[in-house]
Amino acid sequence: MFHRVTCNVLEFAAFTRYQRSRRLLGHIHCRNMATRIAPAVRKDIQLTDAEDHLCTLLDEFTRHLQEKKNIATACRINGGWVRDKLLGMDSNDIDICLADMMGVTFAEGFVAFLSDQKDLHVHKIAKIESNPDQSKHLETARTTLLGIDLDFVNLRSEEYAEDSRIPTEIKFGTPLEDALRRDLTINALFYNVHTRSVEDFTEKGLDDLRNGIIRTPLPPRETFMDDPLRVIRCVRFASRFAAQLEIIQDSLAQKISRERVGEEIDKMMKGQDPLRSIRIINDLKLYKSIYHVPPQIIGIASSIPKPQDLSLRAAIILHGLLSSTSPNEDSMPLHPTLQSYVLQEPGCKARLFLAASLYSYHGITYPDQKGKEQTLVKCAIQDGLKLGRQNHYLDGVPALYSASDLLNGVSLGQDRLTMPSERVAIGLLLRQESVHNVNTGSHWASSLVFSLVCELVSASSREDAAECVQRYNALTHRVEELGLDKAVDAKPILDGQAIAYAMDEKPGPWMKAMVNRVLEWQLGHPDGTQGDCLAWLKEEKSAGRIDLEELKAATMGNKRVQNPDKAASSKKVKR
Repeated sequence: MFHRVTCNVLEFAAFTRYQRSRRLLGHIHCRNMATRIAPAVRKDIQLTDAEDHLCTLLDEFTRHLQEKKNIATACRINGGWVRDKLLGMDSNDIDICLADMMGVTFAEGFVAFLSDQKDLHVHKIAKIESNPDQSKHLETARTTLLGIDLDFVNLRSEEYAEDSRIPTEIKFGTPLEDALRRDLTINALFYNVHTRSVEDFTEKGLDDLRNGIIRTPLPPRETFMDDPLRVIRCVRFASRFAAQLEIIQDSLAQKISRERVGEEIDKMMKGQDPLRSIRIINDLKLYKSIYHVPPQIIGIASSIPKPQDLSLRAAIILHGLLSSTSPNEDSMPLHPTLQSYVLQEPGCKARLFLAASLYSYHGITYPDQKGKEQTLVKCAIQDGLKLGRQNHYLDGVPALYSASDLLNGVSLGQDRLTMPSERVAIGLLLRQESVHNVNTGSHWASSLVFSLVCELVSASSREDAAECVQRYNALTHRVEELGLDKAVDAKPILDGQAIAYAMDEKPGPWMKAMVNRVLEWQLGHPDGTQGDCLAWLKEEKSAGRIDLEELKAATMGNKRVQNPDKAASSKKVKR
């Protein structure tokens, strides 16, 4: 449930040059903002049974420490769990902050207490060391209890030298001191497990959550220098809550780990409004810092990156295609089959938006240390964001760009879509590995959508754009008319062994080319049977249209064909 509010002033800041002569690094920008949607916030937190049980156990253990060991402490849940519960959302990660006690010491005692007195099994405690160089200032104890992931840390207060943001001293702090060290006021809220109440020590967090305001607890320069990743986190939360913010980038410190940047980008792409995140990154001049490619690679690349505005344009186009459902003077709606696949398939939308955000690197390559050609798109994902194959980012996004190169300018009536027959030609195109491959998350529908986006980025007029959308919609319609939306996943009607038997030859690498030939026959004979295909194979051989000796020679010494996309062209078969 959401309600509309109007926020006259949005307080937010980041690294900026406000007055060069005064060399100010941070500044709060205030301006009248347009009407936006702010989330509905609950008055109280409603605990699940497991959360209620956890709070009871924590309360009992703190009383046990006081009574048996004369150790005084208190437990507060902090951060995203409190924020999300107030918004009516569940969260399975709980950060427990402790007063005047280290997290590891408390966790070890808590586990022993549960085992001895409650007969409760708790996962083994993992100790995560502090790493100030990567803005990880606190030692953390991590475990799982009642199906909930728990982190235990102490409330902190820090002191810094004038020339460094690495703390010279970290000591036990009060709840207020700890809250002021947080990234945003909405993430500085506490839930006291003893009083079962929400505590807002900054006195701004609850109001900011209600009004959709993104604000730092301390002066922004101090907050962002403490951990520069917070700039990116602010982008994500601004996108999530539709907050409007204005930041001018001065410098983004190099101590952010690329893994943490990648985690934030992943959350942005999977969030409610990935376009807003990409727009803010572009507006704040954070593109090169986030989608980082090492300068030494840029120096040997085939060309310099395209203007970053084109990445934003690609994202805007993608957003428009996925949002439009009816024609108007500014747009033609995307075919429902293409639109519904992207919106319904888990992870597909996030993958497409990440691909769009990398458009500046489209078509640019460089030689790696072994001299093999690599793409800047893959480099940005692998080295800049440290994103692997989760959600098929590392393999699926480069495949989208390969598919867009293959599909570029596609139109019904072209020779490549009619020879040797329309159904065969279109079917073979859709079955190309870069276009449709379950192993990389590639699907012909998402490949068509992204190829369309790439073409629209360079469209010179509204008429050109409308013609482009019409071409892709017409192709999609024809794919469905021919039943190719189902045939694209069909397995060969004959396997290699059956082909070898029909050819009266020993199995070998030559069979791969014949399997592709069988698939071609299959696309041209959708109602054909195995018997029909076997009879066709034997006839082709007897008529001399299949030259097995030539096939064997072409595959001599190869145990397997490495690239199925090239099999048909590299293994010649007489027609």
